[in-house]
Amino acid sequence: MTETSYLSSVRASYDAVAVDYARLLSAELAGKPLDRAMLTAFAEYVRDDAGGGGRAVADLGCGPGRVTAHLDGLGVRVFGVDLSPAMVAVARRTYPGLRFEVGSMAALDVADGVLGGALAWYSTVHTPPCGLPALFAEFARVLAPGGYLLIAFKAGDDRIRLDHAYGHPVDLDVYRTPPELIAGLLAGAGLTEAARLVREPGPDEKCPQGFLLARKG
Repeated sequence: MTETSYLSSVRASYDAVAVDYARLLSAELAGKPLDRAMLTAFAEYVRDDAGGGGRAVADLGCGPGRVTAHLDGLGVRVFGVDLSPAMVAVARRTYPGLRFEVGSMAALDVADGVLGGALAWYSTVHTPPCGLPALFAEFARVLAPGGYLLIAFKAGDDRIRLDHAYGHPVDLDVYRTPPELIAGLLAGAGLTEAARLVREPGPDEKCPQGFLLARKG
């Protein structure tokens, strides 16, 4: 699958599921204290670190905006970007006080070195591993020196094909990625690992879940 068709499939799939996705996952963080802990730590770093200095933070692949809103509640000056216009429409309706934009996290409409932080909350799971170096380079490009990236991902080393999700037909590949690979690729993009968490799967999950916090030097 070419990059263009891959992105088109991701966009179309998430356009199709947007409303039901938002409804089904609206309270997901409530039952995941370790996930919330990583988001809280990230929020503290981007709020208080000298490199962040109160700069804006981007939620890349924000979906319906629930994690964007969670960060806003933690005092982060955050905005969301998502490839799916339907997801952005849901986010804008649900959180009218926050900023959401349609865009590709692989080619961000953001100047070099201006963000205090970036969040990729499971938004890289549809990117083939061969595409991650370019993606991480783009994340590093928009971060200010001292800025932080938090990435959440499915830990493993295989690919899952999804033809149906959230009550709708979809056309998606989901990649499980070894934490060591994520850390190495981030290092190659100039992002130094600051913390790592891998937790066991919850009742609704089929593999361990990984979280990696990295800092731009």
